[in-house]
Amino acid sequence: MNEPARSVPAHLRTSPEGHHPKDKLMIISSLSARRRHLTSFERCYAVACQLRDTTGADQFVVRTDDPLQPFRDSRHQPSEPETILALVA
Repeated sequence: MNEPARSVPAHLRTSPEGHHPKDKLMIISSLSARRRHLTSFERCYAVACQLRDTTGADQFVVRTDDPLQPFRDSRHQPSEPETILALVA
């Protein structure tokens, strides 16, 4: 017979990729000060401004779900789950 589905406690759940929620926190907390500087919003925005000046194309600064690359810039409007933080036009 089939047993009823049981909910998994929050501390045991994993993401679809199989990562435990605490994994991201551990990665973020273990990043060096240099890495945090290089992956900051300010750094990403500066790169987007440089690309806008160089290419003439509008740039989006977006937040990602990746702790190793929390922000990125793109010429194209992002899709879910990324969030637009700035538009350099």
